[in-house]
Amino acid sequence: MALKSIKDVVKTVKRPEKILQFGEGGFLRAFVDWQIDIVNEKTDFNGNIVIVQPLAKGMIDAMNEQNNLYNTVLRGMKDGKPTVETRTINSISRSINPYVNFDDYIKCAENPDLRFIVSNTTEAGIQYDSSAKLDDKPQASYPGKLTAFLYHRFKAFNGAHDKGLILIPCELSDDAGLNLRICILQHARDWHLGPDFINWFNNDCDVCSCLVDRIVPGYFPLLTKEENGKTQAENLCEKLGYEDKLLDSAELFHFWVIESAKSHEDELPLVKAGLSVKWVQNMDYYHTRKVRILNGAHTSSVLAAYLAGSNYVQDIVCSEKVGTGFNEPNAAAQKFMHDVIFNEIIPSIDGDQEDLKGYANDVWTRFQNPFNPHRLIEISLNSVAKYWTRCLPSITQSIAKNGKVPKLLSFSMAALIAFYNGTEIKTDERGGKYLESKRGDETYQNKDTVPVLEFFAALNKETQDAKVIANRVLSNVDFWKEDLTKYAGLEESVAKNLADIQAKGMKQALSDIVK
Repeated sequence: MALKSIKDVVKTVKRPEKILQFGEGGFLRAFVDWQIDIVNEKTDFNGNIVIVQPLAKGMIDAMNEQNNLYNTVLRGMKDGKPTVETRTINSISRSINPYVNFDDYIKCAENPDLRFIVSNTTEAGIQYDSSAKLDDKPQASYPGKLTAFLYHRFKAFNGAHDKGLILIPCELSDDAGLNLRICILQHARDWHLGPDFINWFNNDCDVCSCLVDRIVPGYFPLLTKEENGKTQAENLCEKLGYEDKLLDSAELFHFWVIESAKSHEDELPLVKAGLSVKWVQNMDYYHTRKVRILNGAHTSSVLAAYLAGSNYVQDIVCSEKVGTGFNEPNAAAQKFMHDVIFNEIIPSIDGDQEDLKGYANDVWTRFQNPFNPHRLIEISLNSVAKYWTRCLPSITQSIAKNGKVPKLLSFSMAALIAFYNGTEIKTDERGGKYLESKRGDETYQNKDTVPVLEFFAALNKETQDAKVIANRVLSNVDFWKEDLTKYAGLEESVAKNLADIQAKGMKQALSDIVK
């Protein structure tokens, strides 16, 4: 017998609409909306969300079809065991497509209860569009839509100071708040909205940058079939007792840092609800912590692990097989990643060392998640630029602090060079360029920007001398924004490690470096 729909079983909850959300994708629904649902349950916030579809095409119809009800499926390792937690989200009042129902959208600006705007329109979403006009219905860009919305609110309440809004853009880009503010002010000037509106926006609205930290694979991993021949989604719905076409999977871990001159916890009691949230005046430390530890652990370790035969992050961090599709665990790669995090990356960072270790332990647990297989070849995309932002600061700051080259991070640089081992640039089925490189008898597509691929292809055709290659790579200012050969001992260490990799193969060289 067919299952009933979630809307026939679960009741919606009416609350004042206090949050406007641009974006209906899996991330916001499993991160922000999940947290607001908990806030409603555990505090007196009593506020619902109105979702706005930021693009002409989206999934608003599917949201409204289920009365904006759905379940989050959080999966990961907890107390050493694979754990699944589901939660029914009922904190979304309605979803609006402004390309179809513009009046419903703009009328939200007249709501006296509205206080917060959150968004995730992708990094490309916060860009200034000079073609946007105030009378567009709606404006194509997110900043354009938002400026028109704020101006409508300003006029509706005659510039009342207490009707300003708190904007929290969750786009994965540095200074998203600052960039959004700049775009709004540019639109205000171009559209001649007047000094009173600009003053109201500057003084009565708050635009916060933030750091979001949760892996949200979304719906598609739930299409994997299980032993009974049904998909994970089908089995989950049978357990729930109804059909949910908007199931949203994510990891258990979450962390949200919101940067503002003033904490808004009194109005949005996230911390009071027990959520892992920090209101800070400067989030640089947390940004550094995430980039250097979580992202840096990936970039410093996965290229060596891949060349040594591993395919998934779980092949590195797990001491035994944790799920279908993973390779046998690589003990040398595991020790390398662990030691590079705790012995080299963390000591190079200024800050509370115990806090850094605590975060690193959380990262290690997250990497073990058997429900979110993370392919190393996907992590390898654009590794040169990633290495510059994620790993190089750990090397240079370690040298500055200790006066010597960090052994494992030096090896990771050699592994990066070894990963770009091809001589031919080819085109994939989508027209993208890649450097055809080799892992033993296999070939793989090494994808990066064309200048990076051309540099390595030409260098590998010219020479296989480890000393020459190390010198050319480290002295490439286009890659590193500085000549890395100026750091005493770094060039020699990278060259020696590269020569060992060439002579022994990555698997043996990796085992030797962690002894």
